[in-house]
Amino acid sequence: MLFRPTNPISHRLARLAFVAACVGLVIVGLSGPLHRFLGVDVDIVIGLFRYGFYVCAAGIALGLATVVPTRPGERRRGFVAATLALAVGLCGAWAPFTLFLQAVGAPRINDITTDTASPPALVVTLKMRGEAVTPAAYPGKTVADQQHLAYPDIVPVVLGVAPAEAFRKVDAVAMAMGWDVVARAPGDGRIEAVDTTRWFGFQDDIVIRIRPEGSGSRIDIRSKSRVGRSDLGANARRIRAFVAKLQAA
Repeated sequence: MLFRPTNPISHRLARLAFVAACVGLVIVGLSGPLHRFLGVDVDIVIGLFRYGFYVCAAGIALGLATVVPTRPGERRRGFVAATLALAVGLCGAWAPFTLFLQAVGAPRINDITTDTASPPALVVTLKMRGEAVTPAAYPGKTVADQQHLAYPDIVPVVLGVAPAEAFRKVDAVAMAMGWDVVARAPGDGRIEAVDTTRWFGFQDDIVIRIRPEGSGSRIDIRSKSRVGRSDLGANARRIRAFVAKLQAA
């Protein structure tokens, strides 16, 4: 043995906790890039993401159970391993736990729009959806009712400028959001874009519609996920961020 711990079992468990936390962190860290860059199936990477969290949680639990029994004494390796297990495990579990909290508070919908009665239609992005899991058509009243209950602030934006000027402002904000603008149709008052999530590389389709409204313009936006029954609130957050930038501009 490299050292003589006062409690051999606790020290071994502390090292096991550290190993588990590291393995869990690697699993969580690889799940996103596996889909984004290698095209691994969504269900597989989501499963990896989930089980990576479980492994991290196990490392945290073991770390908590051993951090006191291995407290510093003549030999401190067990205590260091338990402490590192807590730190690494928390790092690995943070993203899955955050998404879990978002899932708990979000309705199981993935198509959000400021106009649920007549949502902006996908045109160019419709042709880009390929093997998208979610249907392109707006789901209808059931989803609209859930959206109104969960996100009552998602409403049309009215600007006090002519549609042509509003189109330019909307286009500039869409570019500032970092979206990939794939269609500009000034005659139809329509801008389409695709937003790719940073971690998993999920692609969501966005349509912005500009119409005359009195002496100004009415802006409607629709953000729709290509995968997943629930967007974990991502589309609503995207629309809110867009509206905030547009009003600031």
